[in-house]
Amino acid sequence: MATIGCSLERHSDLCVVSNSPLLDTQILLCHVIGCPRATLYLNQEYCLTAQQLKDFNSLFKRRLSGEPVAYLTGYKGFWSLNLRVSKSTLIPRPETELLVERALELPLPEDAKVLDLGTGSGAIILALSLERRSWVCTGTEIQRDALIIAEVNRASYHLKNVNLLRGDWYKAVHNQKYHLIVSNPPYVANGDPHLLDLNLHFEPKSALISGKDGMSDLTHVIRKAPQYLLNKGWMVTEHGSEQGPKVRNLYYSAGFRDVETCTDLSGLDRITLGRIP
Repeated sequence: MATIGCSLERHSDLCVVSNSPLLDTQILLCHVIGCPRATLYLNQEYCLTAQQLKDFNSLFKRRLSGEPVAYLTGYKGFWSLNLRVSKSTLIPRPETELLVERALELPLPEDAKVLDLGTGSGAIILALSLERRSWVCTGTEIQRDALIIAEVNRASYHLKNVNLLRGDWYKAVHNQKYHLIVSNPPYVANGDPHLLDLNLHFEPKSALISGKDGMSDLTHVIRKAPQYLLNKGWMVTEHGSEQGPKVRNLYYSAGFRDVETCTDLSGLDRITLGRIP
């Protein structure tokens, strides 16, 4: 029988597909055994049951093919949440937490109305609603399967200040107006070499690709935003690391003021925000 220690030693096989092979192996082991990571090193002589070994081998093989760990376990940590994910949703990224941070710093009323466009698993709007229980939050998503996942996540944290609607961008909210609009739309160009990354291969292309230059969805949500913002309302959008200048120009041309682009922990342009006068 395979022990925890022997199973952990297999992590080197994942070097060809992962930048964190040991962590990936630990997460998969914890998932099949049902234990916290600290337990692994305190019980290295523990022998996996036949079923646990079968499940681990199956997941490990899928990881070797490049399938992301989040899809293998069905969960991904974001902010202070452990979110359910599936192949119908984009996997939440750590850099998207910057969008949440900046949104929480904005001078908004205590009962602010907030809209998240293209909510996916619900990562952004659920993180905001968790931190600001008095905000009235709405997330829109066109993909039915993704909206189901977002609703599962909302229910698991008992967040009653969130409403999830099915619809393409603004179409689901009609003539409503908000103090804040946030969005992490698709912003990868069709044919971008990053799409060859094995991990991205498994994620929904509709949540990644946005036209020839990656700007189609960003252009749409930014240009339409003033129609759905209250006076002095804010917008915060995530975008690609090389799209900062184009996104700022979109904000200015749409009538935004106090436009600012913020960099992520790698020093790359990641989000832009602005205010309607």
